[in-house]
Amino acid sequence: MFRNIFIISLFIVAGISLPAHADTSKVIATGGATTIEGTAGGGIVPWAVINGYASSDQWSVTAMNTQVSVDDFTLHAVGASLSINNRFELSLAKQTFDLDTMGGKLGQDIVGVKYKLAGELLYSNLPQISVGMQYKRVDDFAIPQAVGARNDWGLDVYLAASKVYFDAIAGRNLVTNLTLRATKANQTGLLGFGTATDNNYHLQAEASIALLLTDSFAVGYEYKQKPDQLGFAKEDDWQDIFAAWFINKHVSLVGAYVDLGSIAGFEQQKGWYLSIEGTL
Repeated sequence: MFRNIFIISLFIVAGISLPAHADTSKVIATGGATTIEGTAGGGIVPWAVINGYASSDQWSVTAMNTQVSVDDFTLHAVGASLSINNRFELSLAKQTFDLDTMGGKLGQDIVGVKYKLAGELLYSNLPQISVGMQYKRVDDFAIPQAVGARNDWGLDVYLAASKVYFDAIAGRNLVTNLTLRATKANQTGLLGFGTATDNNYHLQAEASIALLLTDSFAVGYEYKQKPDQLGFAKEDDWQDIFAAWFINKHVSLVGAYVDLGSIAGFEQQKGWYLSIEGTL
């Protein structure tokens, strides 16, 4: 079913016949990295940019493999995305969340779509602005239901704005992003969606800032606000400090120190994030 949804989406959204892939004209690093949810952005925050390096009348395919290891948990995410005309992005991600201390695992599938509304990342006064949606469904609802989740699936909707400021700090370019997300997700969906008493959407802010030390190497910071809905344990906001190396337009690496706060009653979940990404 998960695979079929993605294939159907490709034909609906890209109803045009896809042009042949060609040498891209987008500047290196302007496709961002790939988040743990499969869409273009930082590590934990989606940006307005479209994944890969497809320009007008071009297409691009990106795949990623990511692991986040903190004190009591390990998150593994794999994903792929298709970008068309530097305007559409369709993505898939599979997350597996190992409960290292307690034993067992959680997981979810994510199907995403993003559409560029207006603006440009580089060469306009108006930031690049994109709208996106993510359909999420947990693998096994037993644990989320036991801790108070209402549903085993949810739909996140977000609006993102990204902009590059040239020569902003010591002659280096600065990338900024602000994302507003409407969500019902508990721990980004790994613990289900909504609660027995609250099935409303919550508006959350997410932000990223990155300094390009060279054209292909960036350091930055991300902050992800998250709703705290489940009564059995506190849910904290997430943050990370990252370094991204865009080796070329086909391979990139991202490493980060992450602070995920309290997860399922386990406090101070801090550790490391590593992601490798390939683009055609």
